[in-house]
Formats: sequence, C-alpha cells, structure tokens
Amino acid sequence: MTPDTSHIASLVDALATLDDHLPAVRSMGHELHRRLDAGARLLAVGNGGSSAQAQHLTAELVGRYRENRAPYSAICLSAETSSLTAIANDYPPEELFARQVEAHGRPGDVLVVMSTSGTSRNAVAAAERARRCGLDVWAVTGPAPNALSRAAHRTLAVDSASTSTVQEVHLVLLHLLCEHFDDACFGRVDDTAVTVR
Repeated sequence: MTPDTSHIASLVDALATLDDHLPAVRSMGHELHRRLDAGARLLAVGNGGSSAQAQHLTAELVGRYRENRAPYSAICLSAETSSLTAIANDYPPEELFARQVEAHGRPGDVLVVMSTSGTSRNAVAAAERARRCGLDVWAVTGPAPNALSRAAHRTLAVDSASTSTVQEVHLVLLHLLCEHFDDACFGRVDDTAVTVR
C-alpha cells in the first residue's frame, strides 16, 4: 500500500466510526445554541493543529457557517498571542490555557478542548480549571479513554492511531456541530427534546 492510499484508507476507516457520535454531536450543537443564545460564550483551546481547529470553530460561530445569522460569542484562547506569551513567561506551562479560562469563563459557558492525544498537560489543566469555575467541558480527542476525556463532561473521541487522521475527522465533527447549531438557530429542531449529559 502506498502512503497516499494508506492515508486515505485510514481516513475512510475513521469516518466509518462516526455514526456512533452523531446523536451526541446533534445534542451538543443544539445545546451550544441554547446556551450561546441565552448569553453564554464558547471558549476553545488546542495546541498546534488543534489550535487551528479551535480557531476554525470560533470563526464559524462569530462569523457564520452557511447561512447568515447573528454572531455568537466564541473565543479561541490559543490565538490570544499576547496573553499566551505573558503567561508562558511568568507561569508554569500548564497555566497557558487554564489561567485564561479562569479569567474569561463564567458558569454556564462551554469550553471546547481539542487534543489529538488527549494527554496534553495544558489542555487537561484547562479542562480541570474550567470544571472548577462552573463551565461545561467538551473534549474532542483521539482514542479514549485519556486524561482529557476523564476531565471532560462530554467527549467526541476519534478512534485512530494516526494523528493526521484524527485531526481531519475533528474538522468533520466541528462542521457537523455547526450544522446542528444552525439548525437550532433557525428553528429546524425541537430544542425541548435535547438532553445533555
């Protein structure tokens, strides 16, 4: 098998497992809309490629996914470069996101933590701090269980040994989340039927 066919095969295999996540993604999209529409905000974090994914998610909510709608409050903490460099200079590495979560997060907000490994110490610390501050923590990870999934209220875990495959499937999950968010925004679902946790 060539590298390109191996990569595609890995992606196809991982996408085939998404059926198990679809009810959770739907529920999370509707719940996220309910919270943000009531004035809560979304905070998102990740390292490296997961940082780019977290920023992608917040951009879809502040801007739009497909249809024009009101903007919603969503902040990618891993894109706050001045805060990141100041915290990295003055505090232990684990505080990189956790300190920002404590500063910006309020009870009822949602923190989305993205990590392909689920073991990044600064991501896990952010999840743990968010729980202490009353936020709901949603993890998007690679194979679970892992430290991040144990710290989160809800987890979408991609079962693949390939980091690149996990990142690619994370983007699909984020787009599905945005699809369901917009469905709720435009009244295409019955929000009263959604249960969380």
